[in-house]
Amino acid sequence: MIRQNLAAFSVIGLISGAAITFLFWLIYFMNPVEVGPTNLVKNLPYLNAFLNSCSAICLFLGVRSIKNGDKEKHIKLMISSLIFSAVFLLSYITYHTLHGDTKFLATGAIRPIYFFILISHIVLSIGALPMVLGTFYLGWQKKWETHKKLAKWTYPIWLYVSVTGVLVVAILKIFQPA
Repeated sequence: MIRQNLAAFSVIGLISGAAITFLFWLIYFMNPVEVGPTNLVKNLPYLNAFLNSCSAICLFLGVRSIKNGDKEKHIKLMISSLIFSAVFLLSYITYHTLHGDTKFLATGAIRPIYFFILISHIVLSIGALPMVLGTFYLGWQKKWETHKKLAKWTYPIWLYVSVTGVLVVAILKIFQPA
């Protein structure tokens, strides 16, 4: 059993490390694929914000349902949250592949607020990925006590990352000079 957990968490670590390395390369080193202006690319940040919102709502309701003793509803909501986050990740990769990084050009008091939110979002999202996968693995294996202990840390971080993902898009769209 310990060997199985070690193997699973090693795979989770490798997947997380590969995903984080890929995203770092995608955002900071890859030149965007030139496709010209399209509505699809232009609207992907809104889709991403929607997906993050759905993930956050499912997370909140999922935790509420387990606190109310509804395990089946909890499982469905947490799987839904994971699916929304996975689709978000695919959309995010598509956006950065076709558009590249978005520079924040606004000035004034919003600038440090935006960068605080963005940097905390990025740092916590790096840790969130292996935590989310680990929490799901433990739940899938019905290791409830360990699942619950990790979920107490995973939930607030995952929720913060989901909500701040929406805030980043909102601040970019509201305060970015035309």
